[in-house]
Amino acid sequence: MALLPNPAIGHYEPPVFDGYEVVRRLGSGAGSTIFSVRDTHTGELRALKHVIRQDGQDKRMIEQVENEYEMSCRVDHPYVRKVFEVKRIKKMLQVREIIMLMEFCPGISLEQSPSHSLLDLLLIFRMVADALNGMHEAGIVHCDMKPNNVILAENGSIRVIDLGQSCPVGTIKPRIQGTPDYISPEQVKRKPVTRQTDIFNLGATIYWSLTGKHIPTLIPKKLDKIEILSESNHSNPAAPHELKPLIPVGVSNLVMECVKKNPKERPANMSELISRLDLLIHMIAGGKIASPAVK
Repeated sequence: MALLPNPAIGHYEPPVFDGYEVVRRLGSGAGSTIFSVRDTHTGELRALKHVIRQDGQDKRMIEQVENEYEMSCRVDHPYVRKVFEVKRIKKMLQVREIIMLMEFCPGISLEQSPSHSLLDLLLIFRMVADALNGMHEAGIVHCDMKPNNVILAENGSIRVIDLGQSCPVGTIKPRIQGTPDYISPEQVKRKPVTRQTDIFNLGATIYWSLTGKHIPTLIPKKLDKIEILSESNHSNPAAPHELKPLIPVGVSNLVMECVKKNPKERPANMSELISRLDLLIHMIAGGKIASPAVK
């Protein structure tokens, strides 16, 4: 097979996983490369995540894949991407490569998707909240919910992906982890992550989906270098309905509750958030609230 390009290491041989043949490279990013593969016996498509250790940063990527496998094995939910098996390749007693066999999830990320009606968007986030609730019931926090980690499947369903930063509820991370435009204050301050952490990350994701803008966080991505802002420099965001008047106030208020700086001021749990989303969906479907196109 022809050598395949990888931005991190140039050209290299596709990974070998017993019983599967590589179909094509789906993409690369953050030190890993994703392939679609076919079961040579059943013809079923699955996905492979491949990381080759080249430097210290790659060591962290291998650790994240190990963590994703461990956390995913503890979750069984139809909207969370399934992980089946992991293969480690060692040299000099160190894991130099790791290959993870995963569910194949055809579709596009929410970040790449076109505009949606408000009703469709709330239905999407209702499924995302359901997936996160399933993780919380297993005692796990996702910790990196963002538009790029929601796959809109071809059958109208969704998959929450990338559990590489996930951890048990109450964990204090050894370093700051998260995506700058969606990261919660407690993640930046390295306080225990809780179910409310995922509520903040999800609220920040909904905010972007409604407005096309990011809420201000303690580590804004627009800075040229990583710089943690003080609370006094952490501005309060305008509510979605203030930026786009067609967005119903009830929807806007719920989003703003999710992104409160104090975790105790956010919805108590994902079940409460789901109930409130259900009410808004019911009101829109019944014609009591308009459903404008957003983002």
